[in-house]
Amino acid sequence: MTETTTRTEVIAAEPVESLAAMLEVRVPFTAGSAVPPLWHWMFLLDRRLQSDLGTDGHPTSGIPAPPGPGRRRMFAGGRVTTYAPLVIGESATKVTSIAKTAEKEGRTGPLTFVTVLQEISQGGELVIREEQDIVYRAPGTGALPPAPEPPTPPAGPTLSLAVDERMLFRFSALTYNTHRIHYDLGYVPTEGYDGLVIHGPLQALLMGDHMRREGLDLVGRTYGYRLVSPMVGPQTLTIVPGQEGLDHGAESRSEAGAICAVSTLTDPA
Repeated sequence: MTETTTRTEVIAAEPVESLAAMLEVRVPFTAGSAVPPLWHWMFLLDRRLQSDLGTDGHPTSGIPAPPGPGRRRMFAGGRVTTYAPLVIGESATKVTSIAKTAEKEGRTGPLTFVTVLQEISQGGELVIREEQDIVYRAPGTGALPPAPEPPTPPAGPTLSLAVDERMLFRFSALTYNTHRIHYDLGYVPTEGYDGLVIHGPLQALLMGDHMRREGLDLVGRTYGYRLVSPMVGPQTLTIVPGQEGLDHGAESRSEAGAICAVSTLTDPA
């Protein structure tokens, strides 16, 4: 029998207001308003006891749980199908389970890939189905290799965001992310980085939000994203159209122009 966890809560306005303030954008955040696509990452969070956290800040048990002691957790990507937006002021339920696990050998050593399935329902209907890909690296491995030389992005609208320590702290707090690579400068060398790591989910959210701001509807579509290379801050990142244009996807590029994350927008399978 597959292990699952279930969490139910009322979708409050305050997290939407908080993220909108952090990004300096205007979105409705009153009862009955729709939560923008991908902003559901601030809701139905796993709020663990402090004693459940490991040295890196991640929980040592639950879904997902590290496959062995000392394994380093990395968020690799995912796919989000939004059937309908969450509605502020109404109760929602998220059911979480493990969809699959695979062992592989990578350039940095042995890797364990875990796909976490999350299904969010509201009003008795499935509104969001999401798969998150988590990778566990072996102890002692260094940071991931740098991104290859990127191609010139196609012409189109861009979105830039200056990410500093304050923003990293705020986004960690909003998403209840306790991974120390995002806020503890003394810890980051332990995992092979030379500075604070800009959240992959922040880059993924910004790529999707850039589409939303440019009039593209993520509702009824599947938004996929993949983290290509760590982005170490503080720095100004830029969201640019993907190689096939913004209506098919976007890229998150570092201040130096390296591609750090890519996304796609497709019809549901």
